[in-house]
Amino acid sequence: QPSSFSPSVGAATSFVFTVRVPANPPCWLSGHTVWASRSVSKRLEEKTWTCRTSAPNHKRVVTHFYDGIFLFPAGMNAAVRAVVRMGIYVGAKVYLIHEGYQGMVDGGENIKEATWEGVSSMLQVGGTVIGSARCKDFRSHEGRLKAAHNLVRHGITNLCVIGGDGSLTGANLFREEWSGLLAELVEQADAVQKYSALHIVGMVGSIDNDFCGTDMTIGTDSALHRIIEVVDAIMTTAQSHQRTFVLEVMGRHCGYLALVSALACGADWVLIPEMPPEDGWEEKMCQKLSANRAGMKRLNIIIVAEGAIDRNNKPITTDYIKNLVVKNLGFDTRVTILGHVQRGGTPSAFDRILASRMGVEAVLALLETTANTPACVVSLCGNQSVRVPLMECVQTVKVQKAMDQKRFEEAVKLRGRSFENNLKTYKLLAHRKPDNFNVAVLNVGAPAAGMNAAVRSAVRVGISEGHKMFAVNDGFEGFYKGQIKEIKWGDVGGWTGQGGSLLGTKRTLPAKHVEKIAEQMRKHNINALLVIGGFEALECLLQLYEARATFEEFCIPMCMLPATISNNVPGTDLSIGADTALNAIVETCDRIKQSASGTKRRVFIIETMGGYCGYLATVGGLAAGADAAYIYEEPFDIRDLQANVEHLTEKMKTSIQRGLVLRNENSSDNYTTDFIYQLYSEEGKGVFDCRKNVLGHMQQGGAPSPFDRNFGTKISAKAMQWLSQKLVETYRRGQVFANTEDSCCLLGMRARALVFQPVVQLKDDTDFVHRIPKEQWWLKLRPLMKILAKYKTSYDVSDSGQVEHVIHSRPKDSDASVAM
Repeated sequence: QPSSFSPSVGAATSFVFTVRVPANPPCWLSGHTVWASRSVSKRLEEKTWTCRTSAPNHKRVVTHFYDGIFLFPAGMNAAVRAVVRMGIYVGAKVYLIHEGYQGMVDGGENIKEATWEGVSSMLQVGGTVIGSARCKDFRSHEGRLKAAHNLVRHGITNLCVIGGDGSLTGANLFREEWSGLLAELVEQADAVQKYSALHIVGMVGSIDNDFCGTDMTIGTDSALHRIIEVVDAIMTTAQSHQRTFVLEVMGRHCGYLALVSALACGADWVLIPEMPPEDGWEEKMCQKLSANRAGMKRLNIIIVAEGAIDRNNKPITTDYIKNLVVKNLGFDTRVTILGHVQRGGTPSAFDRILASRMGVEAVLALLETTANTPACVVSLCGNQSVRVPLMECVQTVKVQKAMDQKRFEEAVKLRGRSFENNLKTYKLLAHRKPDNFNVAVLNVGAPAAGMNAAVRSAVRVGISEGHKMFAVNDGFEGFYKGQIKEIKWGDVGGWTGQGGSLLGTKRTLPAKHVEKIAEQMRKHNINALLVIGGFEALECLLQLYEARATFEEFCIPMCMLPATISNNVPGTDLSIGADTALNAIVETCDRIKQSASGTKRRVFIIETMGGYCGYLATVGGLAAGADAAYIYEEPFDIRDLQANVEHLTEKMKTSIQRGLVLRNENSSDNYTTDFIYQLYSEEGKGVFDCRKNVLGHMQQGGAPSPFDRNFGTKISAKAMQWLSQKLVETYRRGQVFANTEDSCCLLGMRARALVFQPVVQLKDDTDFVHRIPKEQWWLKLRPLMKILAKYKTSYDVSDSGQVEHVIHSRPKDSDASVAM
């Protein structure tokens, strides 16, 4: 009831709160300076005002949730940074507790108030800068009593916990015991009432990705990067010496890392604890290895999860597999145990962005808690933030129990839909069937890392579905020239880790050569078409759809997979290749920031690719910790540039004496990279100097990231299954005939769902002049980037997560988890 709400505004420099109000701002805001952003909440369908107020001449913000936020890690530094800065932004006191629960029990210097500058320069650092430790003391009542005493001394009643299932379960137990612990500590009723409630929000930091209720945990993608780096390095020596390598990866009793890395590198065999091989697997594995060698493959890769077991729950070791291969096949075989290499290294771009988003969401969740709010975990469902009750997520014990009782199908389901879809995709890529229909696959547009993984997946899933697969070289230019040939199972071996486009790709559109393309389709009897590419691929499918009225050859099922570093295709949140480009940008920015930190008082202007789409500049800026990012979608003028210069001038007065500014290549016709460089150089004279760097086509190159390999592999498999279904539905009287809108689709990831969308229905959502979608989901991340760079701005909370039960956290008909 806004009319009766009278906030007690204290001396706080600033705070943020959200209230539901009438159409006009409430009268009780008079006398305060207010920055308000009005939005419509899709979830509540009510108008909200998000207000940032500054009220001088008072001493504190009297609210039940600003007594202090506590943060201890067992995860990513990006999450630490996001929680600290978002907490400070909303006016909270934020404390860092060093050495985890041990620091909470010991107190003293382990509990320190965090500062804005104190969490700078940590995005690119692996591990955790504030330490983490296992704590036996916290498992005892006496230890938790000490911990409660130390928290009360600092007025801390809100905990943001980053860790695995053990850490989060311990935090929930601590919360349940809180009132009893306080009763032992204090006698004064008002003191008990003041700290009577302990609020907890968790973020899952674990390389194992074994937490129920989330598609991806902080740290998993970075661990996959380490595994794939090792596999790519090993494959060169294995190729040279015709060796078999047996690799053991971590994950305890969870096979996620083993399964996904096997998909990403195209391993010959994978062993995971959730789905032990059937009896007699040794003979089948040796037969497959031998068949692959006979198919001119010079190496074999076997990936084993450290907890791998057989159907009798007997461990399967790497030495056992090595001796088996040597004895039965005589292959030169080596064992490599990756060990703790997987836990280290520089965090990936995906993990930085995930941790930053989750950190901000965790603070918002704490601000919305009440005495009756259960502890929750902020997590990721598809591409959307959600909140799930903490104790519903900690179900790993149920998985272990199912495996112990040999209920392996149930164990796979308990791991979640992401794990289940990964396993289904791996099985699809392992079997072959007789020929049925003819399907052509081609690349269109600029090269994007992950294209080859998508082609490999399409070819092998197509063959496993019983189709004859045809590869078209050089896009539609090669199509009308007749550069079409059958591509077989072994032809795509080793393609997953290759960058660029091995098929060749061109930007040529089919409109001028429709007749010749139709002739080639008739000649090769093409029954379905899979196009993998960027914005040009969308235009190609639209032209082929329109050509159906003239040429019956195009009345076949057609599907497009978005593959472009620009991520500018309408109908999808993510595109194949964008993650690899982001990692290239972030790696370069890390090196540049290191240079700037050494020279001091230096600002770098970085130009990214993307055409008119500002995705790379915005999300790359968020992952690299940039001070600003200029994009076409958010127009800017000389006043904005001047404000950024003034912001950097103030920043140089702090301990962080460096700056990083990103600019999308087509963000403005007049405010070019050279202009911005010259302006910053002139206006920053005497305070900082300036340098510029145009990244250029290095963003298109390099080996695909684990995310792009798996994203390409799995959505390509899903597209081929869809094409198979459409071929059966549209096969009549000895031929395929498909002329409806829903037979020519783009497969894209929308929030939580992978959706097949007719391309003609995407025309209204597209700005064809600038080659971008009319609405961009990632624009909601821009305020987050500005907040973490210490700008005064409003943050729209209308799209923040809501508490959802694990069993209801995904729509029934969606497969968003396929993308993870």
